[in-house]
Amino acid sequence: MSISKAGSIETSYGWWVAIASTLMITVAFGSTYLVVVGLKPIAADFGWPRQVPSAGYSAALFGAGVGGILMGLWSDRKGMLGPAFCGAIFVGVAMVVISQSQTAVVFLGAHLLILGVLGNGAMFSPLLTNVTHWFDRRMGIAVAVVTGGQSLAGAVWPPVFGYFIEIYGWRDTMLGYALFSFVTLLPLALVMRRPSPRMLRGGAAADKLARATGTKGGEDLVLGMRANTAFALLCIAIVGCCVAMSMPMVHIVAYCSDLGFATARGTEMLSILLFSAFLSRLAYGWLADHIGGLPTLLLGSALQLLGLACFMYADTLEGLYMVSVFYGLGYGGIVPMYAIIIRELFHDSQAGWRIGVILFFGTLGMAIGGYVGGFIYDLTAAYSLAFLTGIGFNLINLVLVAFMVLRENRDGGRDGRRGQLVSTPTSEGAAA
Repeated sequence: MSISKAGSIETSYGWWVAIASTLMITVAFGSTYLVVVGLKPIAADFGWPRQVPSAGYSAALFGAGVGGILMGLWSDRKGMLGPAFCGAIFVGVAMVVISQSQTAVVFLGAHLLILGVLGNGAMFSPLLTNVTHWFDRRMGIAVAVVTGGQSLAGAVWPPVFGYFIEIYGWRDTMLGYALFSFVTLLPLALVMRRPSPRMLRGGAAADKLARATGTKGGEDLVLGMRANTAFALLCIAIVGCCVAMSMPMVHIVAYCSDLGFATARGTEMLSILLFSAFLSRLAYGWLADHIGGLPTLLLGSALQLLGLACFMYADTLEGLYMVSVFYGLGYGGIVPMYAIIIRELFHDSQAGWRIGVILFFGTLGMAIGGYVGGFIYDLTAAYSLAFLTGIGFNLINLVLVAFMVLRENRDGGRDGRRGQLVSTPTSEGAAA
């Protein structure tokens, strides 16, 4: 790294922001796993095919992607406190509305607009972007910790939801979770009251002035390409990896049930998969701080492809547990790498909107993958073709990332751009 400790923007409060952000994501994104664990009982309750409740998960992720851009613009100008409170309120409201829904329109609409745009839209992309403005020397670890909230949500909540849905039903379980989210998220949102170093130096207004005066403007070329061309390739790449990523995550509980195993075993596998992903994100964050985001992303993409292929052949309980661990360890670091890559390749004045947009494409990929998996199952009554489709999307991602790694190695892109990106934080550190 080209930053000395004395010139760093990092403070101890930044870690409180990172921890609070992680916990908020863990609680907020637990709401999306309710429909995953309750997929079969929800479909049976309404008399729907599986693609309809699967579409609820997809709608929530798509809405979170759209909301992430909108909430990111809000936090970019006013700080993170307002969006954090908005998300804390509407995650709980969404759970209440969904639990009382009687039609597909209300069920899907609440997932899309209330849980997605207004709730989780404030809970991932804005929180992640915000934490990147608190760190420079250890940004990889900080980003890995915050994005690990999604994996923790999947590790903690599916077994809990499975237990309560079996005893009380999916509607009462959602109502109970609504109350829990209100009690936990609102106090955590208060941690965001302190402005980040970027906001202390003037936020969006300072970025605009810096661009106008040429002191922090972006270059035309990134990896030897126009900046927006390189960014478009990253957006396509994240769609490819996330379509593949979501298929086992959304359908593993139902898949295990179809193989004749108890639903509890499926929720355990989902929990193990996502806890493994949380652990691997920390390792990926450390690796990214040393070798860069793009090479680390290439490793994760290759391991995810291998894990997805293994799911096609695992049909024993022991085999499924082993593949779940391997898959979680493999894919866990993929999504955080895109935020790190944006900070490495583009100037921090562009971080807010670029991270918001690229994570929107990531949630779009997750939404597509979750729905397509259910759609293919309804057509074929099996998941083999769904996993094969995921492998195809993963291959597209792997090719694109490998191409960008080659361009980076040829141009020396990371070192030159990284040094330019972080060589002017001294005034921010003084402000902090």
